[in-house]
Amino acid sequence: MARLAMSSKSLVVVRNLVRRFGEFAAVDDVSFHIYQGETFGVVGESGSGKSTLARLLVGLLAPTAGEIRFEGNNLAALRRSDRRALSRKVQIVFQNPYSSLNPRHTVETIISHPLALHRLGHRNTHREQAAHLLTLVGLDTSYLARYPNALSGGERQRVAIARALALQPTLLILDEPTSALDVSVQAQVIDLLVGLQRELGLTYLFISHDLGLVDFICDRTLVMYAGKALELGPSSKVHRNPLHPYTQALIASILLPRRLTSGGTPQQSARRAWDPPPGWRDGAAELVEVEEGHFVAAGGVEPAARNL
Repeated sequence: MARLAMSSKSLVVVRNLVRRFGEFAAVDDVSFHIYQGETFGVVGESGSGKSTLARLLVGLLAPTAGEIRFEGNNLAALRRSDRRALSRKVQIVFQNPYSSLNPRHTVETIISHPLALHRLGHRNTHREQAAHLLTLVGLDTSYLARYPNALSGGERQRVAIARALALQPTLLILDEPTSALDVSVQAQVIDLLVGLQRELGLTYLFISHDLGLVDFICDRTLVMYAGKALELGPSSKVHRNPLHPYTQALIASILLPRRLTSGGTPQQSARRAWDPPPGWRDGAAELVEVEEGHFVAAGGVEPAARNL
């Protein structure tokens, strides 16, 4: 897929981010930045910490340690009023459109709710704005009066995207936005997201367990495992020249349906295919650059490189 032009300016900077639940570190010393206008992918299996990372960035969770900067502002240092204003610029689309929409509300109410919550515009204009947002996501105005239970999965996710766009965000976090949809509908939603990015100049954080999909849609990819960042680089390099053993196993798992034995027995999952060595978590704390823009956890390989 042709990459979109992106700025050299960092919109988001994450440094040494940690989120613990008791003794469990769901996100463990993760650092990266997101350029303005790019699609930044985060990939990993269930339990890798990618959804916790999304909730940290959108402000649904507070970090245990570390720093998140958005447009140069340290989120933890902002006053409540400033944090609320900044929250308009970062919105999220959740994985499951069947649970993320209130079944008791019409589509109009669902899309208009962020406008009312942030007191944007007059209530009399909210219907018109909701209609415009529906048009942006490929649905006509007849959907305004419908309820979620009258919509297909793809239509529900389009409504969720329209709601996320209501506040005119700069960064849209997409937490596995197609994984609950049929394959044919997935392609339609991906095409919609690509078109919206071109039209509106959005920056995306795209989260998925599917490295093939991330390679297709994302400019750069961060690979996570058990809360740690293991590899980071241009999507084409991460996919075609994976450096960390876990990334290699994850890519091999993409071909799993083609690698069934004659008896129909699948190969191991990526999690089981990589046997982490003792002390791997300590080594994973540092990402080193092995080629231009391509970083890997220091414990994964032995490169002579500089720190991220």
